[in-house]
Amino acid sequence: MPLTKEQKKKIVEGLKEKLEKQKSVVFVNFSGLKFVDLFNLRKNLKEAGAKFVVVKKTLAQIAFKEKDIGFPKEKLGNEIALIFGFEDEMAPVKAAYQFSQEKNNLKLIGGYISDGANSEFMSADDVIILAQLPSKQELFAKLAGTLSAPISGFVAVQRANIKGLMFALEAIAEKQ
Repeated sequence: MPLTKEQKKKIVEGLKEKLEKQKSVVFVNFSGLKFVDLFNLRKNLKEAGAKFVVVKKTLAQIAFKEKDIGFPKEKLGNEIALIFGFEDEMAPVKAAYQFSQEKNNLKLIGGYISDGANSEFMSADDVIILAQLPSKQELFAKLAGTLSAPISGFVAVQRANIKGLMFALEAIAEKQ
């Protein structure tokens, strides 16, 4: 059953609201994805602070145009969905990529990462490269490990010097 003009307006307004709040948007093709898999994908995305929205291309194009964001209609396939990331820019990208690795029916088409001033459409290859990068937490852990390594080494050397002195004093005490 076709949508009425009022229903279409509500959908466009909802998309515009999501576009205002989003930190990232990923375009995916979900044709051939089973309902159970789609349910699991939505669940994974919800845990990552993201939302999966199935939308008609023409309605999405209207919402994107009203927000002055380019819409790559010619690059999109038949059935598309938008994954909006609201909390972390990379969490939905990573979740969608990991799911696409498990289920071949989900294909990443491209996306946007919001940087405040302007957003440029990224190809599927660019989105995949971003998804394969380590998370912020992993990078912070590596940085903390790198920063603490010289200090840890210094402490280990000092302990070794003290242990060596203790062994020398013990050896002297035993000889007397």
